[in-house]
Amino acid sequence: MRLGVLDVGSNTVHLLVVDAHPGACPLPAHSHKTELRLAELLDAEGSITGHGVERLVAVTAEALAVAEDKGCEEVLPFATSAVREARNAEGVLARIKDETGVDLQVLTGPEEARLTFLAARRWYGWSAGKLLLLDIGGGSLEVAYGMDEEPDTAVSLPLGAGRLTAGWLPGDPPDPAGVKALRRHVRAEIARTVGEFARFGRPDHVVATSKTFKQLARIAGAPGSGEGRYVQRVLSRTSLEEWVPKLSAMTVEQRRGLPGVSPGRAPQLLAGALVAEAAMDLFGIPELEICPWALREGVILRRLDHLPTG
Repeated sequence: MRLGVLDVGSNTVHLLVVDAHPGACPLPAHSHKTELRLAELLDAEGSITGHGVERLVAVTAEALAVAEDKGCEEVLPFATSAVREARNAEGVLARIKDETGVDLQVLTGPEEARLTFLAARRWYGWSAGKLLLLDIGGGSLEVAYGMDEEPDTAVSLPLGAGRLTAGWLPGDPPDPAGVKALRRHVRAEIARTVGEFARFGRPDHVVATSKTFKQLARIAGAPGSGEGRYVQRVLSRTSLEEWVPKLSAMTVEQRRGLPGVSPGRAPQLLAGALVAEAAMDLFGIPELEICPWALREGVILRRLDHLPTG
């Protein structure tokens, strides 16, 4: 069957169309993205602005039309931190449903972490052993750990690259004092959770998902997307520690010139690097592997698990 998964995130609204059935690997058939940056369309009280709601409704309707054109039998719509934390989330969701018919399901932070963990576990299989997962989104950082498809523990922290850039790094290039203050803040937030994971012992394999990690690995020398999804891509803490001061000194335009860095994500790259560096340091991770599957694939896999076989 052909499924669509509609991901309303802090940075983009992304429709992923796949051909899938229970017991088989979902095969990507089409991708439709719109850069919306919901995290930046908030008023002083934390509500999505009128313009932001209008844009979200229009983009959702557009994605639904694309899903119909591509022959999707079912669309799985969900939203993450930007909608979840908006003060007017209930009204926004009601309006989307009234005007588009889409019943947008809002995932909690731990749900995001668990579904992303499921995708990583299915990608690497049981041979990966105890798996530690890191995911940096626009609004939050998810961390999950476990032996099975359901993690033993999963947390979501308000350390997304978009959120931190808007709140802590307004300059271009950023003020060194602001970078230092953000570094302290990020490390203090992550350090509170380390003990919760340490009691389960050392992981056998550490993986990361998200555009932020993919771009950091790419500038550190990992193969580009043109070499295919099955090529191994790794990011070492040593390389990341070398890149953080370089990124701190760059303007947004200079970051856009780096290999694999998309223009829209360039402003957030430094904040994402600070979070990645802190997580790898505090969790004692010398190197991690980039996982091609993430939250959208986790949502698809969970849906397939509930379909009858045969």
